[in-house]
Amino acid sequence: MGTLCRCGRWTVLRSVCQIKLCSPLLPGEREAVFTLPLGRPGLWPVEATDDAFWDQFWADTTTTVQDVFALVPAAEIRAVREESPSNLATLCYKAVEKLVQGAESGCPSEREKQVILNCTRILTRILPYIFEDQDWRGFFWSTVPGAGRAGTDELDDDDGARPLAESLLLAIADLLFCPDFTVHSHRRGPDSVESMQTIDSCEYIWEAGVGFAQSPPLNYIHDLNRTELLRLLLTCFSEAMYLPLSSDNSVLNPWVTFFCSTENRHALPLFTSLLNVVCAYDPVGYGIPYNHLLFSDYREQLVEQAVQILIVTLEHDGGVPHRPPSPSSIEEQESTGPENLFVNYLSRIHREEDFDFVLKGLARLLTNPLTQTYLPNSTKKIQFHQELLVLFWKLCDFNKKFLFFVLKSSDVLDILVPILFYLNDARADQSRVGLMHIGVFILLLLSGERNFGVRLNKPYSVHVPMDIPVFTGTHADLLIVVFHKIITTGHQRLQPLFDCLLTIVVNVSPYLKSLSMVAANKLLHLLEAFSTGWFLCSAAQNHHLVFFLLEAFNNIIQYQFDGNCNLVYAIIRKRNVFHQLANLPTDPASIQKALQRKRKSPDVISRTSSMETVSMEGSRPAVPAEPGTLKASLVAIPAIDKLTEKSQVSDDGTMVSIPKADSTHAVAPDQSAAAGTSDTESNSGRDNEDVFYTEAEMERRRLSSASSTSSWAPTPDWVLSWKCKLPLQTIMRLLQVLVPQVEKICIDKGLTDESEILKFLQHGTLVGLLPVPHPILIRKYQANAGTAMWFRTYMWGVVYLRNVDPPIWYDTDVRLFEIQRM
Repeated sequence: MGTLCRCGRWTVLRSVCQIKLCSPLLPGEREAVFTLPLGRPGLWPVEATDDAFWDQFWADTTTTVQDVFALVPAAEIRAVREESPSNLATLCYKAVEKLVQGAESGCPSEREKQVILNCTRILTRILPYIFEDQDWRGFFWSTVPGAGRAGTDELDDDDGARPLAESLLLAIADLLFCPDFTVHSHRRGPDSVESMQTIDSCEYIWEAGVGFAQSPPLNYIHDLNRTELLRLLLTCFSEAMYLPLSSDNSVLNPWVTFFCSTENRHALPLFTSLLNVVCAYDPVGYGIPYNHLLFSDYREQLVEQAVQILIVTLEHDGGVPHRPPSPSSIEEQESTGPENLFVNYLSRIHREEDFDFVLKGLARLLTNPLTQTYLPNSTKKIQFHQELLVLFWKLCDFNKKFLFFVLKSSDVLDILVPILFYLNDARADQSRVGLMHIGVFILLLLSGERNFGVRLNKPYSVHVPMDIPVFTGTHADLLIVVFHKIITTGHQRLQPLFDCLLTIVVNVSPYLKSLSMVAANKLLHLLEAFSTGWFLCSAAQNHHLVFFLLEAFNNIIQYQFDGNCNLVYAIIRKRNVFHQLANLPTDPASIQKALQRKRKSPDVISRTSSMETVSMEGSRPAVPAEPGTLKASLVAIPAIDKLTEKSQVSDDGTMVSIPKADSTHAVAPDQSAAAGTSDTESNSGRDNEDVFYTEAEMERRRLSSASSTSSWAPTPDWVLSWKCKLPLQTIMRLLQVLVPQVEKICIDKGLTDESEILKFLQHGTLVGLLPVPHPILIRKYQANAGTAMWFRTYMWGVVYLRNVDPPIWYDTDVRLFEIQRM
C-alpha cells in the first residue's frame, strides 16, 4: 500500500491511485486521512449524493494553497479527467455547491470559512486542466438542475437552470463582501444579523478613494481571504489563455462578460474596491528601514491580485462571448454580450479629486522600484509595474477625461520618468521586450497631445540613477537621451520599435523650447547612423527613420528656433551629413558598394556614440536576461501607419484629422518637412495585413526572408523615389545663411570657444529667411485590431509568469502564447 507521511502534505498512494492528506500528529492523536479517487479502469464513479465522501475534501483545517498545488500533481488531475470524468465533474460541482451555500449562509462559523477556502483552492488547482481540454471547456457552461436564475422560480427542468460558471462567479462575488470573512461586520450588537441576501455591498467597499470616503481598519485575515477568492476568479477568467490566437477581436471572454454584467449585483462596489485598494497602497508604509523583512505585507498580495483582475476585466465590448458548444449555450451565442460594467464605471469617473487619487497612486507605485536609499535593500520594491502600466493604458484608453487630467499639469512627468527608467533598464533583456513595448505605446499615446510636448520643457532635477550620460536639461532631454540609448545599445529585437520612438520625438518636437547639447548631439548621431549608404540599402523601410529625424529638426527650426542654439550648432557642426544626404548617389555601382559595406558591419547602427560621457552615479548597466529566464511570446505589432493616424494642427491649436487617402496632399506643395514625410507611411511589405503570429513564427519568417533577400534589392529607381522627397529645404537654407556668418566671426574674432558661437546663435534670427512654416503634423495613436491582440497576449503572458506561488498555469497547455526559456 505504501506508507503515509506525517508532514501535513498530500501523498499519492499509487497502488490504489488515491490522494491522501495527513495532518501533523501530536502525541496520542490518530492519523486523519481522506482520499481522492483518481480513477483507474474498474474504479466505480462516486455518487454526487454521497456527501460523507465528498465532504472529506474540504474538511481539513491545516491545508494551504501551496499544499494543494505541491501534492496534487498535474498527471493525476489529467488521469482522473481522462479515466474517471464523472468523478472530476462531481468534484467541481460539489465544490461550487459549497461556495454557493457559503455565499447564502454568510459563513457564520470558522469551520464553514475553512470549507470555503479549501473549495477555493481545489477549484483554483483543477480549473486550468478543465480549460486545456477542448472537450471539457463547455462543462462549466452546462446547466445544473435546480440552480435557478435570478428572477425566475426554481424549476425542476433545465429551462430555468443556471450554468455552473454563473453560479461559481456569483458565489465568489457574494463571498468577497461577506462580513467577518472578507469585510468588517457592521453588526450593531451580538444579536443582530447581517443577511447576505439583503446586504448593501456599497457600504462595505474595501478601501477609501474613488466614490468612498471611509477607510476600514486593516485586517490581514480579510486580505488573505480576499486574495484566495480573487486568485480563483483570475483562474476562471484565464480560459482565454487556452484559446488559440484569433484576429477576431469581437470574441469576448464569457467569464468576464458575465461577471461584469448587471447579473452581478456587486459589480460597482467590487470595481471600486479593486481600484481603491491598488491606488491607495503604499509599499513603504511608515518608512521604517527593512520593515518589509520583519513583517509580512498581506496587502501587497491582495494589490497584485486586484490589479491583475482589473486589467483582464477591462476589455472592449463589441462581440459575442465565446462559449464552447454545449446544448444549453448554442442558442445563447446568437445574442450579443451585455455591456461590461467595469469599463462603464471606469469611463464615467469624472471628479478631479478621483483622478488625482488614481494618478498619484499609480505614480507612487511606478516610482517605487526607482527609490534609492543610503541603506541597500532597506525599502520594499514592488514587482507588479507591468500590470500598473497596462492599467494606466486602459485608464487613458477608456476615459479621455482622465487622459486630459494627466496632461493638464506636470504630474504626467511622474509617470514619464519611471517609464523611461524601465525602458532604459530593460533594453538589453530580451525577456522584457513586452515591457519595452507597453512603455513605448504609452508614450506614443501621450505624445499625440500638445500638452505632453509642452510639459517636457520642465527642468529635470530628480536624477534617478540611470545608465545614461550625465546631462543638465529638461525632461525632453531625458527622453531623447534614453531613446538614443535604446536604439544604439538595445538588443536586435527592438528594431520594430524604432519607428515608434522617432514618431514620439517628431510629435513633441514643435513644442521643445531648449534642447541641451547632449540631447542635440544624440539626435545628430542618430541621423548620421541612419543616413549611411549601407544602412539605407539594408531594408526597404530604413529611409523612413531619416524622414522622421528631418521632420523633427524642421519642426524645431521653424517653431522653436530662438531657444535651440544647441541644436542649430550641432546641425552646423554635422553639416556634412545633410550635404551627403542631398547628394546621395543613386548609380548601381554606389548601391553595390553600400551593400558590401553592410556585409562587413552587420550591426543595426554604429555602437559608438558621439561624445559619450560618464553614466549617472549610482546607476547599473542594463544586462541581458539570466539563462533559464521564462518569457511569454508576443504577436507582431502593426506598422507605424496602422498604429497612428495623422492630424494637422490648425492655427487655433485644434487638431484636424487627415484622411489617409489625402495625407500626401495635405501640406504645402514645396516639398518641405511634411510633404516628404508621407513617404514614411508608405507600405513596407507587412503594412497591408494585420499580422497575428507568435515570435517563433516571426523568427521563421525572418530567417526565410533573410534567405530570400534576393526578392528585394535596392535599385537606382527605388533610391530616387524617396530621395527627391527628403525634406531638406529648411535645413539647407539655415546652413546657407548661418555657416558663412559663423565662419566669419570665428575668423574675425579668432574664436575657438564654442560658448561664444552659441551666444552668437542665441541672439541670431532667421525671420524672413526660411521657407514658409509647414503645418504641424501629429501622428496620434489609434486603436486597431493588431494592438488589441498584442495587449491581450502581453497581459495574459504577464499574469501567467507573475503567478508562481502557487504556479497556477505552469506546465498546462496554454495556446494564446508560447512559454520560452531564455
